[in-house]
Amino acid sequence: MAGDIVNFTDEVSATVEPSELSKFSPGLLTFAAVVTGTIMLVGLFGNLLTVVALLKCPKVRNVAAAFIISLCIADFLFCAIVLPFAISGFWTRTWSHGGVLCKLVPFLRYGNVGVSLLSIALITLNRYIMIAHHSWYSRVYRKHNIALMIVFSWMFSYGMQIPTLVGVWGKFDYDPELGTCSIMPDDNGRSAKTALFVIAFIVPALLILICYARIFWVVHSSEQRMREHQRSQHMSPGNLNSNDKRSTIKDNRETKARRNEWRITKMVLAIFLSFLVCYLPITIAKVADNHVHFPVFHIAGYILLYASACVNPIIYVIMNAQYRAAYAAALCCPLARLSGLTSEKWNERHGYSFNNTQTALSQVSLGESRVDPRGALASPGGK
Repeated sequence: MAGDIVNFTDEVSATVEPSELSKFSPGLLTFAAVVTGTIMLVGLFGNLLTVVALLKCPKVRNVAAAFIISLCIADFLFCAIVLPFAISGFWTRTWSHGGVLCKLVPFLRYGNVGVSLLSIALITLNRYIMIAHHSWYSRVYRKHNIALMIVFSWMFSYGMQIPTLVGVWGKFDYDPELGTCSIMPDDNGRSAKTALFVIAFIVPALLILICYARIFWVVHSSEQRMREHQRSQHMSPGNLNSNDKRSTIKDNRETKARRNEWRITKMVLAIFLSFLVCYLPITIAKVADNHVHFPVFHIAGYILLYASACVNPIIYVIMNAQYRAAYAAALCCPLARLSGLTSEKWNERHGYSFNNTQTALSQVSLGESRVDPRGALASPGGK
């Protein structure tokens, strides 16, 4: 076995010369190594901080947070296990880690990518059910169901690669065209690359796009009904009785709750779009420029691919005030304590009440937000 690994390493060193890496300038590869190292450090810190923050701050510990934690763990492992070998490849222009790691590293790389995309798909499905079919929500997202979904995303992402790992359907091996280890045809000329791409990328991506199309339609319809309801109130403000006023208060509470859910939904959409932006360039580079006429394009594609593992925490900070508060609490920031970011004062300052949101959403799940004869806001899933 040891002799096989030594022979494999020698073979790798011998085949690097005509590989893709030989077509890049040393300065470009050194720059890529430095940028990848920066991405690795940011990804390790950002994803670990996100996991700690979500576990520490009760106000953001919801169903979506469970899937986000799974996503962050996958990205953290990608930064900790896969990126060091990418840095080594850029820096040394070769693969010098033996045959065993040449099989294991791509197995972990593709597995973590699969977990990331499935986690985003599960978060999107969660948003879709929350907004479009809230009456199902409490039945679907029970604790054991959430755990099963997360376990499935990990087992499926890695399990579908087992035939390739054992060499039954393609194999993990050194690819001289890429200058790294990847999925290669087996001794019978079979490769799982196309099937894995379709199953692990295109199918979840289509599911996500369909869910978001439906979410946008539901939100747009609800906003139209709300505008009509508010217009009718403005036209006859003096005719409101006590029931109308209670209905208006309830509608406003439900609207605030839905706006909070919509902010989270937009954040998840940004995560998915960033995933596409990070993965599409390298895919296009491999298809449209397989002879590497534009090496800078390939290096940029690699860097964007690796950046996908650190960009999500940045999105959380930019798009969600609650996550910013959770990060501040996790870092034990004095500013957070002084401004009350981890207390109820933070909620009052930002016009958000966790209890009110739970009350409003529970009312929606009971069907209390349907349109009445006076034109109150309908629940998105209502017929």
